[in-house]
Amino acid sequence: MKRKEILWLLTGCMLLFTPIRAEAVTLPDLLPIGTINVPEDMPEEGTEEIPDDGQNGGQADSRTVDGSISSNTAEESGTGEDVPEETTQDNQGAVVESGDSSLQDILGGGAIGSVAILEATKTEKEYAEAYEKAKNANWGYTNLGIAHVDNNLNVRAVAAEDGKLVGKLPKDAACEVLDYDGTWAHIRSGKVEGYVSQEYLLMGIPAKRRAEELATTVACVNTEGLKVRAEANTDSEVITLVAQGEELEVSAVEGDWVKVYLDDEEVYVSAEYVEVSSELGTAITMTELFYGQGVSDIRVDVCQYAKEFLGNPYVWGGTSLTKGADCSGFVLSVFKKYGVSLPHSSVAQSNLGTTIKVSEAKPGDLIFYGNGKSINHVAIYIGGGQVIHASNPKSGIRISNTSYRSPVKAVRILHD
Repeated sequence: MKRKEILWLLTGCMLLFTPIRAEAVTLPDLLPIGTINVPEDMPEEGTEEIPDDGQNGGQADSRTVDGSISSNTAEESGTGEDVPEETTQDNQGAVVESGDSSLQDILGGGAIGSVAILEATKTEKEYAEAYEKAKNANWGYTNLGIAHVDNNLNVRAVAAEDGKLVGKLPKDAACEVLDYDGTWAHIRSGKVEGYVSQEYLLMGIPAKRRAEELATTVACVNTEGLKVRAEANTDSEVITLVAQGEELEVSAVEGDWVKVYLDDEEVYVSAEYVEVSSELGTAITMTELFYGQGVSDIRVDVCQYAKEFLGNPYVWGGTSLTKGADCSGFVLSVFKKYGVSLPHSSVAQSNLGTTIKVSEAKPGDLIFYGNGKSINHVAIYIGGGQVIHASNPKSGIRISNTSYRSPVKAVRILHD
């Protein structure tokens, strides 16, 4: 009898200490991601928090339903690298730069993680489209590059220092980085495609941060002959007309009117006839200077010399091609190099030389603009329907279409 009691006691002890293994119930694999509705009382992410016992470097672990332990440290992710603050990771682990619209914003807000996926009602196609949209949210660039130079970055036809020059990427202008090898970057910007020294190009997060500082809000004209007015009402004086497709820099949006810069003046256009967007500068082609038959070497030189100062600052009353000039100061200083003395006034300059039709202008001639009453701006015609001028404090020295506003007069200073 005593032997039986001992056997029963041993059997009970064995049963008491034998672990009971419970199999977790998992969702069927065939359920499409993004279409699962989770009950409100379902435990969040199927995890339980394991208190920090001081042996995990101060990081709390999460135990999943299958008993495995995941850590919140970057080293446990399998990459061994910290993910920068301004990046996210897609569900394949790829690091994606945050654009103006994050993946969270596009998917309707909230955290990106297993809970968001389980509770969302997006299809796989919608997730793919959202990812592509987020990836391309950097002002239309997939792999954004910004010229990090004092003046202009040369764009060459081949990846070599003696390669043919095909364009220039002005300071802080943007480009699409197609490829790079650590020395040269293959880029596309505006009408220019070629190679630039990678040393002078910002890419990745530094490029995005710089672009956020540089992006200019512009109003693109979507009607032919848009009236530019002195004040924000239809009774106000019409200063000039702007051609369809031209872009004006925005100062402020005021209800039905958009305040824009017309060179160094702030004026108004109807919001109904413009499309406002954020833009970055792009490269300039070497072929944008069009020289017709019979154009003299001195005219070519004047235009090429003027272009050397693209992107330099606008300063009211200034005459320095590097530190800053206003419109007439820029023209004065360019022509001074060629022995031509001009007054520091657009009105005075318009009364010199020979008056010609705007349609007859050759590279090196002067084009004048007005505010409806009198001349208040001057530019140098560089051929191909374009002018170079010191525009305003935001743009500095830039190239514009001759018809970016209605020309008032053209004058020929160079007689060759």
